Amino acid sequence: MTVRTLTRDQHDISRKAISSAALRTLYGLKEAGFDALLVGGAVRDLLIGVLPKDFDIATNATPEEIQKVFRNCRLVGRRFVIAHVRFGGEIIEVTTFRGSEGAGDRHVEEGGRILRDNVFGSIEEDALRRDFTVNALYYNIADFSVLDFVGGLDDLESRELRLIGDVATRYREDPVRMLRAARLKAKLGFTMDAETEKEIGELNPLLAEIPPARLFDEVLKLFLSGHALASWAEMQRLGLIEALFPAMRPAVIRRNSTFLLAALGNTDARIELGKSVTPAFLFAAFGWALMQHRLAERGSDMGKISFDDRLAMFDAAILDTAERVAMPRRFSLQVRDIWELQGRLTDTTPSRARKLVANARFRAGYDFLLLRAYSDERLHDWAQRWTDAQDANANFEAIFGAHRSTRAAELDFEPASEAAAAKKRKRRPRIRSAKPKVSAPE
Repeated sequence: MTVRTLTRDQHDISRKAISSAALRTLYGLKEAGFDALLVGGAVRDLLIGVLPKDFDIATNATPEEIQKVFRNCRLVGRRFVIAHVRFGGEIIEVTTFRGSEGAGDRHVEEGGRILRDNVFGSIEEDALRRDFTVNALYYNIADFSVLDFVGGLDDLESRELRLIGDVATRYREDPVRMLRAARLKAKLGFTMDAETEKEIGELNPLLAEIPPARLFDEVLKLFLSGHALASWAEMQRLGLIEALFPAMRPAVIRRNSTFLLAALGNTDARIELGKSVTPAFLFAAFGWALMQHRLAERGSDMGKISFDDRLAMFDAAILDTAERVAMPRRFSLQVRDIWELQGRLTDTTPSRARKLVANARFRAGYDFLLLRAYSDERLHDWAQRWTDAQDANANFEAIFGAHRSTRAAELDFEPASEAAAAKKRKRRPRIRSAKPKVSAPE
């Protein structure tokens, strides 16, 4: 194996662009007598002038040796043992150089998927074990050089995404690499090597074998990192949407294309503005599209089904949307809240509206209503009313007391008042106990 080295004067990586936590980890390992190199996406991004979000470190120290160097270290993971070194609120991931053969704990399924891989080796072996060439670049804190063992610098210069080694074998080892390929192409705008792309279409069913919790983490990286629209387009092009969300068939996406693109674009815009985003909003959009498609197939809408049937539909949509992606319960509850609020937002009175604006769940429901209004002009009036209602001097009687120009039933929801009335229990007449009258003494 030949190595290409960029000396300190041949690249633009500055330690000022590296987080203090990463630098403390690098220097801590170096002072303890170990090799310490920044690796992966951080080196790639620094070389192309992008500020990295995460900093990963590779070393020849074993996990136990890393733990001895840093008291603030915790070992995590069974598939790959990773050392988490914490400095304040930042966690730096440190991994020992991976080996291809030798002593250690390595378990590979018959189909080729790696279940455990804790075999350690040299930096050259570690480079070959990484996924893409542009992610196998190392920044050595000892002399500030950049090391390339697999042609990553050439691919970075030509802006090409290429897997290291035999493509089919690497995807079989870890099918999640197919999702990473789509995400990196969307994020970096690189072209994809022909073989790297071709095998995705044939091997994407392997994603069904990946633990749902791990797929959830990948979904967050795909759609909550500021390039959701580009990731969605790339996932569609590569046939990965249905592999990740089986219920989101092409027909569902076509019918709800405007709505889904608006949801993804809204997420990107919020991230660009530094606003918070939540997986619940994204899953609410996916599930809503699924429900609208199913109702359309039945020639119905939410205004024609009972309150109980609607709740059952909500539950089914949550389960189907997260069939392969384990959505934590705290997010699924938020999804349901967002959906339930839609009926209350399109049929209300001034007094109920005043209370609803003060509700902790209101903002998420309101944002979702704006999203729906983007693709449904019938909702424009209600969206404007709720926007006006958030003004400090809002006159709720003037905003919500006028005749409603659009009935809730026409907006795919039965009026909230009717739904509530259907759920009310009939009060039993109060039976007073017959107590004997006691006359006061004369």
